[in-house]
Amino acid sequence: MTEPLLVDRTDAVVTLTLNRPTAMNSLDVALKEALRDVLAELETDRSCRAVVLAGAGGAFSAGQDLREHVRTLESGDAKPLDTVRAHYNPIAARLANLPKPVVAAVRGMAAGAGASLAFLADFRIGGPKTRFLMAFAGVGLAADTGASWTLPRLVGHAKAVELLMLAEPVGAEDACRLGLLTRLVDDDEQVLPTAQELAARLAAGPTVAYGAIKRQLSIADAGTLADALAAEAQAQAICGATSDHKAATIAFVNKQKPAFEGR
Repeated sequence: MTEPLLVDRTDAVVTLTLNRPTAMNSLDVALKEALRDVLAELETDRSCRAVVLAGAGGAFSAGQDLREHVRTLESGDAKPLDTVRAHYNPIAARLANLPKPVVAAVRGMAAGAGASLAFLADFRIGGPKTRFLMAFAGVGLAADTGASWTLPRLVGHAKAVELLMLAEPVGAEDACRLGLLTRLVDDDEQVLPTAQELAARLAAGPTVAYGAIKRQLSIADAGTLADALAAEAQAQAICGATSDHKAATIAFVNKQKPAFEGR
């Protein structure tokens, strides 16, 4: 049986590949459970210092597997969307709160929950064929997998309303202009290598500080100045006690390049 999620480790970078290419990497239960559980393991895996999220074949992910979902609807299940609480919410929380950088290699279509997964990454790399489609309203649903939280922060409230309600595709150049993509490369074949190159650069950086930056921004987005200042004080207390901070400070004073170990 083909594994729904491929896990590849290269030095300190872990690449997670959604592996249902014949179904445009749509998210069935097996894939959602695998992604949820692997992300939980990576939270405390100190050998992993950056994550790449990618899709096999020509698409990133078409979102929820609607064929599987139709079977759920026809079964008379009283809670046909229970997958949101069981799968999508935990996946979104773990991606957003992962204490290390996440880079999405968005090759081809990213629709519905597939687009939501990409928006939870810290960086998103796309190519000429990259497309985003907030497809939820097209099947009579609201947003999930964190899109109601990430999308306004990326593009603003008014544009988020437009993308979610009109459910029109966004091409690569517009996606880059809007901030849905961090970087747009000229060749689709270079999307994954570029994402992995960026992840390797990040994996060689101050991992504890990166995790602290992610927590700071999350708190500041939803809180007051006082909340942000408290988070900054806590973060600096944590980062200031790391060996990376001490070694990098000494290297800076001595006009040397720091070597970060992620601790």
